[in-house]
Amino acid sequence: MKESLLDILRDPLDKAELEIEVDERDGDEIVEGRLIGTETGEVYPIEDGIPNLLPPDMRDD
Repeated sequence: MKESLLDILRDPLDKAELEIEVDERDGDEIVEGRLIGTETGEVYPIEDGIPNLLPPDMRDD
């Protein structure tokens, strides 16, 4: 995913902004990492460049 997506992505639980932690980049693409809700603290994984923004109770962890 491109970091510029943070401008439009929001925490699905409360619509607050998300912070990002990057583990791996490929050029300007974030390949692995996590998005973190600024208010809820909920963690949403980024795997293979795809953010998983499903609420925690709907994920297959």
